[in-house]
Amino acid sequence: MKKLFVVLLSLVSSIGFSQTKDVVDIAIGSKDHTTLVAAVKAADLVATLKGKGPFTVFAPTNAAFDKLPEGTVANLLKAENKEQLSKILTYHVVSGNLDAAGVVAAIKKAKGKAVLTTVSGGKLTASLDGDKVKLTDESGNSAYVVVADLKGSNGMVHVIDGVVLPK
Repeated sequence: MKKLFVVLLSLVSSIGFSQTKDVVDIAIGSKDHTTLVAAVKAADLVATLKGKGPFTVFAPTNAAFDKLPEGTVANLLKAENKEQLSKILTYHVVSGNLDAAGVVAAIKKAKGKAVLTTVSGGKLTASLDGDKVKLTDESGNSAYVVVADLKGSNGMVHVIDGVVLPK
């Protein structure tokens, strides 16, 4: 728990409270998102995610990527897997500017489970598990939002503790 607090504190302090940074800059400014940043660069998505938006990004931490089977990330970063990597990364992005209150409101309005359409065209299901927002992918794997509402100039970033995957 102490480690998580230190991670969250460093993330918040590294991004500051200014909205002059876009969603990519927020990730670049976090030492806990170096894997995500490397993946976004390998998939040539930097320019897209620096675009007008707005985007809501569910950003997995390095620890989240570390939970994947050994060799998965290295394999995805290979040039020949760029299309697959892009699909996975855009599965973590929803069009629009969804803050935590908006996500929770959508969950309540949908009677417990809100289905979010991702930029990749896939579906993520948002629900509440106690007071935490849980995202469930199309295969039933889930991740939790551990830091919400990191506001950027072109959208919102929510840090998650797992990698969600499209079918």
